[in-house]
Amino acid sequence: MSANSLLFHKTILNPNSDQWVVFVHGAGGSSSIWFKQLKEYKQHFNLLFIDLRGHGRSAPVTIRQLLTKGYTFKDVTQDIIHVLDHLKIRTAHFVGISLGTILIHKLAELAPSRVKSMVLGGAVTRFDYRSNTLVKLGDFFKHVMPYMWLYRLFAFILMPQKGQKESRHMFINDAKKLCQKEFKRWFKLAADVNPLMKYYREHESGKPTLYLMGQNDYMFLRPVRDIVARHQQSHLVEIEDCGHVCNVEQPKQFNQQSIDFIKQHS
Repeated sequence: MSANSLLFHKTILNPNSDQWVVFVHGAGGSSSIWFKQLKEYKQHFNLLFIDLRGHGRSAPVTIRQLLTKGYTFKDVTQDIIHVLDHLKIRTAHFVGISLGTILIHKLAELAPSRVKSMVLGGAVTRFDYRSNTLVKLGDFFKHVMPYMWLYRLFAFILMPQKGQKESRHMFINDAKKLCQKEFKRWFKLAADVNPLMKYYREHESGKPTLYLMGQNDYMFLRPVRDIVARHQQSHLVEIEDCGHVCNVEQPKQFNQQSIDFIKQHS
């Protein structure tokens, strides 16, 4: 893959550290979601921020991908690996939010030697009946309803509390940069979440893993409790007065817990 076809990425170097932290945002977002982590993290580590395929400043990276009808989690994860290869980053710690946490699980499967530790915020580990119903409704209406109406609806259902207003606005504003076809490609990935995460529940990666979840993340907290109970290398911190996008809603707690965890496994 040529440098011109790489995902958009930005690095911030710390001359006193040999440790890399790679940030992976969720569907519909962009690397701007990490703006509340930048100041604290750059004091300790080298940082890599990536805009996923079709998001932020990353266009579909080839003509074939522009014309394709759908993506797989493997496709999107390989994009991240190509950036690591280009920058000659052999190993790193990975910090993800929402759907980005699934990509980090996939990366630990595809290239386990590249992953030192995983910090998974607002982790999606299973769709329950509520989220499955939401996905099915979205699938039914995606061809007749403007995708931004759907995305706003999803944002309000995932982040309904008053304190989540900033998170909702960030995700909605970033999603405006997606085209309708790109939204549909990413939406199709939802059908793969449960079978893929069922595999990861049953096959622990062996990588030190910290789950950071808001106590008000009513859709995804319970499934994370279940997976942490199964896995010896996984730990869960529940953040008070916090919903799904915990790195934005409670950045002080998120930063402190995640930086301490990464330092322990550096």
